[in-house]
Amino acid sequence: MERSAYTEMAAIDENHWWYRARRRIVAEMITQHIAKRPNLAIAEIGCGTGSNLPVLVRFGQVTAVEPDADARAYAAARTDATVLEGRLPDCLPLAENSLDLAVMLDVLEHVDDDVAALKAVAKKLKPDASFLLTVPALPSLWSPHDEEHHHKRRYTAQTLRAAIKSAGLKVEMMSYFNTLLLPMIAGVRWIKNLTGSKEVDTGMPSTWLNKLLETIFAFERHVIGRLPLPLGVSLVVIVKAA
Repeated sequence: MERSAYTEMAAIDENHWWYRARRRIVAEMITQHIAKRPNLAIAEIGCGTGSNLPVLVRFGQVTAVEPDADARAYAAARTDATVLEGRLPDCLPLAENSLDLAVMLDVLEHVDDDVAALKAVAKKLKPDASFLLTVPALPSLWSPHDEEHHHKRRYTAQTLRAAIKSAGLKVEMMSYFNTLLLPMIAGVRWIKNLTGSKEVDTGMPSTWLNKLLETIFAFERHVIGRLPLPLGVSLVVIVKAA
């Protein structure tokens, strides 16, 4: 990503509705589908500024991997987790067969070769370990936000499933999410695309709106994996070795 994007992220990701709600959803996914025993060996790959690490340490011993030096500094200041320099797919400083859980939250879309990245992570998993990913969904939602964050693609359930299969992994659970807010987000992005606007909305909304959006988005943690969500701004998937 652009260096300025990390600075902006660090300034808002503790309190911004999208980050807060996604953390609540991720915690629920781990609790319901993965954390069958305590003290898991966990790695967050592409940890960015580290806002997810305080959630992940609830479930075990966490190592974080991040290529950007400034982002690593932000992340190291937020938690006692080990934060290492590394990059997908070829420079992943984790021992093979060492992880109970790998986590990549909105990372895969940044990598040129997504299948190679998935294969690289798979090598670090213990037998029967889990791999939790989120990615941006629906190519029709492509916007200046994707360009500023150097996204290579947005996924559909079909294209993500195909990449996972090509990496020799299997899907245990997959769902779209950020479904309830999809009409609003799609409307804003389509209007910007039609008007040629390059404005990227990365700021904090008002306090009441921020709380409302978090409440709506985070509510989906009660639904994901239990009821089908046919479309959404993002996809979440739990993967196992094939």
